[in-house]
Amino acid sequence: MTDRYPPDAGSSGGESGPFANLPVFSVSEISAAIKRTMEDTFPRIRVRGEVSGLRKPGSGHLYMDLKDPDGVIAAVCWRGVAGRLGVMPEDGLEIIVTGRITTYGPASKYQLVIEDVELAGEGALLKLIEERRKKLAAEGLFADEAKQPLPFLPDVIGVVTSPTGAVIRDILHRLADRFPRHVVIWPVLVQGKDAARQVAAGIAGFNALAEGGPIARPDVIIVARGGGSLEDLMAFNEEVVVRAAAASGIPLISAVGHETDVTLIDFAADVRAPTPTAAAEMAVPVRMELAAQVADDSRRLDAAMMRLIEDARRHLGQLWRIAGSPGRLVEEAAQRLDDRGERLRGAAQTLIAHAQARYAGAAAGLRPRALQLTVARSAERIKGLARQLQREGARVLSDGDRRLERLGALLASYSYENVLARGFAVIRGEDGRALMRAADTRAGMGIEIGFADGAVPATIGEGAGGGGAGGESPGAAAEASAKPSASAPPRPRSRPKAKPKPPDDGGQGTLL
Repeated sequence: MTDRYPPDAGSSGGESGPFANLPVFSVSEISAAIKRTMEDTFPRIRVRGEVSGLRKPGSGHLYMDLKDPDGVIAAVCWRGVAGRLGVMPEDGLEIIVTGRITTYGPASKYQLVIEDVELAGEGALLKLIEERRKKLAAEGLFADEAKQPLPFLPDVIGVVTSPTGAVIRDILHRLADRFPRHVVIWPVLVQGKDAARQVAAGIAGFNALAEGGPIARPDVIIVARGGGSLEDLMAFNEEVVVRAAAASGIPLISAVGHETDVTLIDFAADVRAPTPTAAAEMAVPVRMELAAQVADDSRRLDAAMMRLIEDARRHLGQLWRIAGSPGRLVEEAAQRLDDRGERLRGAAQTLIAHAQARYAGAAAGLRPRALQLTVARSAERIKGLARQLQREGARVLSDGDRRLERLGALLASYSYENVLARGFAVIRGEDGRALMRAADTRAGMGIEIGFADGAVPATIGEGAGGGGAGGESPGAAAEASAKPSASAPPRPRSRPKAKPKPPDDGGQGTLL
């Protein structure tokens, strides 16, 4: 920075003073210079602090503050590095980070770029493990009712462990001593950043194998690792491993570390073994012990069968002595059968005769009495029917009277006489038939006009009627006067001559 001067070092815009010769930098130039200085001074450092204000935006980067009682430093972990971290930062967790110091010019601040994260001490590890255990237990991953029983004698045993360590050799040796079985190994890392992912993939991979496939599906899975420090066993405390163990459809034995070592996979497994060797002992029984047990059971079964046969033989001998000769027993039984058969036939004939006699006596005594009962019952029934007929006849007559009254009222309402009473008249021709149209009249035709109180004779005048001269229409004929004769007084209304009754009209009749 000291090599850069203004073009005219002796002139500073007409000003003079003690700082007149100082160089002038732009904001970006001074920011870049500070950035180079910080990065050159702290190219790689390790910082211990407590995580605070952790933020995880959608970009996948991690932003946080590392603090201690006297200071705070901003930190960032880029997405590519965050996916490979062995320990994921959490608020309140004390960690040691490895990275470099840089600056962020747009905000005028410096920050720590994280390249690796590890827990700061055993206390922080235990705190992290306990919080994770409580969280997973609340989800039901450690419930006892979800545990599966181990098979008594599995055909195939799957082992998830390192293929080069002493653990796999101990397991294979112990299985060979107790009961040799087919073993399938899923090689994984058991320590380091990628160990948890590989162990979880091994458990899921065994569960994904199909029955009868090219690779035998295990009947039981052993997840094993030798002893080590708390940091060495952290892969088996990771959430991804615990969830894979809890989701396993194949019974799983956890054999991680020594007897005093406890990891979270122990809570999710169906059975926890104190050591990998103990896991092999839990997986299979001892073949020699089974063979000895089978031999002992066979001897005891043979002895029990012999005792049963001897007891049956003694019992049969006792029965033979008590019963005597079988032939005599059969002869006596046959004789008793014949005797009882004859007695049964005689008793049946006697019983039938007695029944016939009782039936004949009862029938003879019942005939007159039955006839009397029949006659009495018939008389009572006739009387009841007569009473019922009388009631029904009265009811029918009453219903008929009421119906006749209703029909009479209805007929009166339909009568044309009621129409005449309202001021209308009916005109009948010489034959006594009602004239319904003007076309049915003619000049000089005698008619009768019927009113409500009587009938008056009249004559159709000249020029009226449907057959009049001059070709007048029926309408004009309808206007022809029909005046009664002055010398003919009104006479009582007479009924037209009765005519033959037309065919059945339904009982209604016509208005006229």
